[in-house]
Amino acid sequence: MAVSALPILPGSTVVVRDPRSIYNGYRGFVQRLSGKQVAVLFEGGNWDKLVTLPLSSLEQA
Repeated sequence: MAVSALPILPGSTVVVRDPRSIYNGYRGFVQRLSGKQVAVLFEGGNWDKLVTLPLSSLEQA
């Protein structure tokens, strides 16, 4: 099975692919899914951020 064919589930690593988002290109971990919204945890240096994004703007890494 190809990586792109795998479903996005909690614990998956994803990359934001939305040129309108300030998080475009950021890599994070899926925390939870609710309908077509996904909570993604971004960690970097001395900060952590949990952001809700549309499922359509994410790509599995």
